[in-house]
Amino acid sequence: MLRATSRMANIKQQKKRVETASRQRLENLRYRSTIKTLAKRLERAVEDGDTELVESEHRALVRTIDKAVARGALHRNAAARKKSQAARVLAGAEA
Repeated sequence: MLRATSRMANIKQQKKRVETASRQRLENLRYRSTIKTLAKRLERAVEDGDTELVESEHRALVRTIDKAVARGALHRNAAARKKSQAARVLAGAEA
């Protein structure tokens, strides 16, 4: 019978890789979570109608998305999609 348990490596280098992968996974999660938060803040700023806040939130969102792509936390096509969505939200604020 097969068991679905995760087993820890018993080779020293593999233990290090498991730790590294875990740290990287958490950092990637932080990037993705921050992008979602910034997107919500942009939408809220558009609803409030504050143009300065909308511009700064959009800039912060695009910058974070670009950093996530450079870091490898986000695929470039997913980043392009998210930036396009943010641009549509921004265009809605200007209309």
